[in-house]
Amino acid sequence: MSRAVNALQNFGKSLFGPVLILPIVGLFIAFGNIFGNGNLAEYLPFLGHPFIQNIGQLIAKSAVSVLANLALVFAVGIPVGLASRDKGYAALIGLVTFIVFINAMNVTLQMQGVLAPAAQMKAAGQSMVLGVQVLEMGVFAGILTGALSGYLYDKYSGVQFSGAMAIYSGHCFVAIIMLPVSIVLGVVMSELWPFAQHGISTLALAIKGAGPFGVAVYGFLERILVPTGLHHLVYTPFLYTELGGTADVCGSTYQGARNIYFAEMACPSVTQLSSTAVWDARGISKMFGLPAAALAMYVTAKPERKAAAKAILIPAALTSLLVGVTEPIEFSFLFVAPLLFVVHAVLTGIGMMLFSLFGVHAIGANGIIDFILYNLPLGTVKSNWPMYILVGLIMFALYFVIFRFLILRFDMKTPGREDDTEETRLYSKQDYQAKGNNDAVGEAIIEGLGGRANIEVVDNCYTRLRVTVKDTAVINEPQLKATGAKGVIKQGNNVQVVYGLHVKKMREAVEMFL
Repeated sequence: MSRAVNALQNFGKSLFGPVLILPIVGLFIAFGNIFGNGNLAEYLPFLGHPFIQNIGQLIAKSAVSVLANLALVFAVGIPVGLASRDKGYAALIGLVTFIVFINAMNVTLQMQGVLAPAAQMKAAGQSMVLGVQVLEMGVFAGILTGALSGYLYDKYSGVQFSGAMAIYSGHCFVAIIMLPVSIVLGVVMSELWPFAQHGISTLALAIKGAGPFGVAVYGFLERILVPTGLHHLVYTPFLYTELGGTADVCGSTYQGARNIYFAEMACPSVTQLSSTAVWDARGISKMFGLPAAALAMYVTAKPERKAAAKAILIPAALTSLLVGVTEPIEFSFLFVAPLLFVVHAVLTGIGMMLFSLFGVHAIGANGIIDFILYNLPLGTVKSNWPMYILVGLIMFALYFVIFRFLILRFDMKTPGREDDTEETRLYSKQDYQAKGNNDAVGEAIIEGLGGRANIEVVDNCYTRLRVTVKDTAVINEPQLKATGAKGVIKQGNNVQVVYGLHVKKMREAVEMFL
């Protein structure tokens, strides 16, 4: 069981690289939309100049091209996340594997005589990928080839030969393995994918058939799995595959909620965003719920500790509100009051259910900065963002009332309510840097992880240091928290140390001494 959980965690971690890039693509689409959107020209006439309009369209439509090649992004990005060494070569192997895979599938379909004419490709479940006609697998093609090439690379890239065969060592040996494997995979998927496609369509219809309740379950699962790091496996299929919807936008077909609304943002002929945007309405708890939870924790703090609680909660709440990074505030109550985290997950699901019930189709996946850039340029017709705010205010009130009641009713030791012998604080990078330099941080983290001999792989996601160790029993959690960690999660031989937005510097400090 632990091996399965470890594998899922590693896979979820590998998805993080591609997933993190795509919101950046979305920001460029939004930025281009600001200049190329005719709605804003009514209020700011200078935006109506043809040159500015053309620049805006250039930026937006160029960024949208990433969505059309999303499978390739995952095929290259996943091996980078799975590889423990020479990640650049891992990406190269992922690229080669994907190219061979789609061409092997194309040749197989051609030999079977089932390649559809251009006008009938969509009806036949086929599409063009990098100029090659294949079955419409969408991002699954990239996930499948990326996961396989990343796993085999990590397993066999250390193989070394001697003598004349030395040239075939390392990543070259992996290439020797991957070429026939990807050819066979292309042939096999030509036969199996139609059945998988039917299963996916059936699942999508079942979730959609559940209506708002299905959305609520999705929102609950996405939040409740955050401590395990497996939440990426919940939302990724909805954002980038057929599970999140399929739509024709400006002559091209897009799958997945995020792909659809990014394309719709850049398409002038779209008058209203698709309702599939509800699958990416995860910002409801980030912009409204968690700040309300922080307020509830502050008002219930002991009078003599309110100042200390405020110093902790305000930065954490602002991080969630502005950029949608929730770990600092979530981990402030996750371990001391786990019931609150379960309630938080339930309320997230309820908030997303309200979006579905009220027909909200505004974009709100992260914090208020993204929310403004994405929605305001679109106008209130194309993006009914005022409704998003209305639902958000309802959720703010629910979070505050429920959190305040539970904290007081069960005397939960949230920040500011600790026993007299305990200090009110969440450690930060600045706290530790006051004691020493960044070099000392790296050594202290390594020691907290059980020493160099106990560490096998070090990586990070957006807010967490992700480490594979030989033995979790020797992990020194108090020492890790003394380096600024807000939480330590152990699952199998995987350890996640939550630092926040500065986690990359912590990983670099560790790598310096390994």
